[in-house]
Amino acid sequence: QVQLVESGGGLVMPGGSLRLSCAASGSIFSISAMAWYRQAPAKQRELVALITRSGSVNYADAVKGRFTISRDNAKNTGSLQMDSLKPEDTAVYYCTANIRETVLSYGRDYWGKGTLVTVSS
Repeated sequence: QVQLVESGGGLVMPGGSLRLSCAASGSIFSISAMAWYRQAPAKQRELVALITRSGSVNYADAVKGRFTISRDNAKNTGSLQMDSLKPEDTAVYYCTANIRETVLSYGRDYWGKGTLVTVSS
């Protein structure tokens, strides 16, 4: 069974940095796109950043120039480096990945349980 586990959340002051990590485990043949979403209180979940297997990236306008998404295909891991954090970045951050479990499988989206990031003085 495939699992995604996020880590690295916590409390940080405005202007600070955090690095979130996402580890995929279980029966994995390949991972195509990986992405980070976030959901702030009383708001809808929104896409923060996405990275394809080949390394192409996309960012939400709100985080461009401050966040950097990366991945390690050999280790089935992903990361989100968050710099110059603002109070409005406070949210639960979720990792998601499109994963094929076997060579015969279609890709399926898996989600982690999320990690809380709080930006406050």
